[in-house]
Amino acid sequence: QVQLVESGGGLVQAGGSLRLSCAASGTIFRINAMGWYRQAPGAERELVAIVTAGGTKHYAASVKGRFTISRDNPKKMVYLQMNSLKPEDTAVYRCNADLTTPGSSSGSAYWGRGTQVTVSA
Repeated sequence: QVQLVESGGGLVQAGGSLRLSCAASGTIFRINAMGWYRQAPGAERELVAIVTAGGTKHYAASVKGRFTISRDNPKKMVYLQMNSLKPEDTAVYRCNADLTTPGSSSGSAYWGRGTQVTVSA
């Protein structure tokens, strides 16, 4: 009954910026950690950024200083501001959230469908 929907992906030139948004819907008792993952063709899925329930933010070394994750709990949304984009940032970006719902007493992971980010040289 819970859904995560991403938006904001697209095609940009190297050095450009994009802002990804993820909206959660459904019956949610508590928002725990929320984050962004990405996966390029032939590569493993990797954690890009995460914000914990306590508000602590963590970033992959490859994006630290360029990307910023933020969360708006009343709106049930999480964002990823991506600046100084590089071609190696090209991937499908997926929103992930650990949520406490009627079906998970201790929290459960939910995934969005993904949004494509393409950075040209």
